[in-house]
Amino acid sequence: MTNNTLNFIDLFAGAGGLSEGFVMAGFNPIAHIEMDKAACYTLQTRVAYHYLKENGKIDKYIAYLKGDITRKQLYNLIPQQLLDTVIEHTISKANNQGIFRRLDKLLNKKKVDLIIGGPPCQAYSLVGRARSINNMKSDHRNYLFMEYARFLKRYDPKVFVFENVMGLRSADGGKYLRRMFLTFKNILGYEVKDFAVTAKDYDVLQDRKRIIIIGHKKGLNIKTPAPSIHQNHIVEHVLYDLPKIQAGEGIDKYLHYSADTNDYLARTGIRDEVKILTQHVSRSSSEQDKKIYRIAVEKWNKNKERLNYNNLPEQLQTHSNRTSFFDRFKIVAKELPYSQTIVAHIAKDGHYYIHPDISQNRSLSVREAARLQSFPDNYYFEGENEGRNRTAAYRQIGNAVPPLLAYRIAEEIKAAMLTSKNGV
Repeated sequence: MTNNTLNFIDLFAGAGGLSEGFVMAGFNPIAHIEMDKAACYTLQTRVAYHYLKENGKIDKYIAYLKGDITRKQLYNLIPQQLLDTVIEHTISKANNQGIFRRLDKLLNKKKVDLIIGGPPCQAYSLVGRARSINNMKSDHRNYLFMEYARFLKRYDPKVFVFENVMGLRSADGGKYLRRMFLTFKNILGYEVKDFAVTAKDYDVLQDRKRIIIIGHKKGLNIKTPAPSIHQNHIVEHVLYDLPKIQAGEGIDKYLHYSADTNDYLARTGIRDEVKILTQHVSRSSSEQDKKIYRIAVEKWNKNKERLNYNNLPEQLQTHSNRTSFFDRFKIVAKELPYSQTIVAHIAKDGHYYIHPDISQNRSLSVREAARLQSFPDNYYFEGENEGRNRTAAYRQIGNAVPPLLAYRIAEEIKAAMLTSKNGV
């Protein structure tokens, strides 16, 4: 710990994408709070990675990625107090007091400088509202920001970061966003601003748009991060060095790369010194789906046109919905500077994420989805049961904040906070 150490708590932590960006920027995580068991294992494995790397024992982590030791054996190498920083609990009014007690013990009288988090977004998302009978108005997740506010009130951080979907601005005519501002500003005393960010502007090769709400105490000047100057990469740069596999193929742990690294992968740290490729596994696909995938790829390669579901041969149109979601089968075009948004639905099927290589004829692997979210290859996504985690991994990746986007936000916040600490 130094005088410039900045401590944070991550609420609704998921797989830790938002947190990872802040760790990359030098912030110190006190705790991650998450209700999903699989995601909590992912967070603990990430704790193990950082601990072993910092203590010159990265070979132990590599042994785990290779499958030479079990998850339990990996965790036995890590101080229990570090593993305990991952709190598996549902954030709610009924549970918060118990969470507070665990946080207070972890803090041991240290100050919380920052709280980050992104409550589940289904209640605010345009897709979620479109599929809901009452426009999600009765969904309890609309009010999870009130639980977030209770943590702000108790720990009084200098800054908080609240991430969510663009639909937050329009949900119920903007009512929820107005109530957030009222709570954060008028009741808790923060200066609050919201701004829209697109991940592709920050070295993430994905068209992911999000709302970031930043609250801070008076005297801080936190700027919106400027777009990256590196804008000359394409999606192929994420995919090119991964071995070719077919639908249903791949190995969860320990594959070799098929090519050397490139500028994008090296500069962003997506591929680093660990040099162990994991989770390059693809889901199985039916023969019918593979026929559709082939049509989608051929159509793009020939005319650079997306497939309209209603233009498929009649025998391939088995979905009952013929009036919306015409682009439900969509290629991840390798020539473009960014892909479509990776969302949690990828855990259910891969139709919206068809690999551009027709010879592979499949949807994206877990690792390819993670790379498009800017997770480094040394980031391992766990399941509840070790070795059975593909669906859980897809879900965690789709719900995550891209670490490189989080890093750029963290850098701006860190600069403002350290300037304030130094009295400049």
